[in-house]
Amino acid sequence: MSTPLVVLTVATAIASATVGGVLFAFSTFVMPALRRLPAAHGIAAMQSINVTAQRPPLMLLMFGTTLACVALVVVGVVDRSPWLLAGAAVYLVGAIGVTAAYNVPRNIELAALDPAGPDAAARWPGWVREWNAGNHVRTVAGIAAAALLLRAVV
Repeated sequence: MSTPLVVLTVATAIASATVGGVLFAFSTFVMPALRRLPAAHGIAAMQSINVTAQRPPLMLLMFGTTLACVALVVVGVVDRSPWLLAGAAVYLVGAIGVTAAYNVPRNIELAALDPAGPDAAARWPGWVREWNAGNHVRTVAGIAAAALLLRAVV
């Protein structure tokens, strides 16, 4: 493996692990804390988090890692590197694919929910459970992708 490819792979692994770490924080203490709040407060807080999350620091991390993984998929196919291909694919499918197909639609649903509305308190516990299920997958994917990418280097 060439030095530039090693650097790209290690940087992508670090970025993937960082994404996994951010998502781990949500799964293990942010969402449980929000769920303990009265529904209107938890919903309002998560709505605010979802707006704030769409700013450059997180978006650059998540989608910069996506671009790097796309490049690593190409290299993995050309060089026949199963570890490289697996690591990049796990991030793309497990972190980004699940985000787009599972968590974002739930975030859109939550954005439309009036925290003080009559249905909010009934919907909140199920929403948290559903959202967190997808987030657990994203967490594991980010961390697993990092491990697979590092394995490709050694």
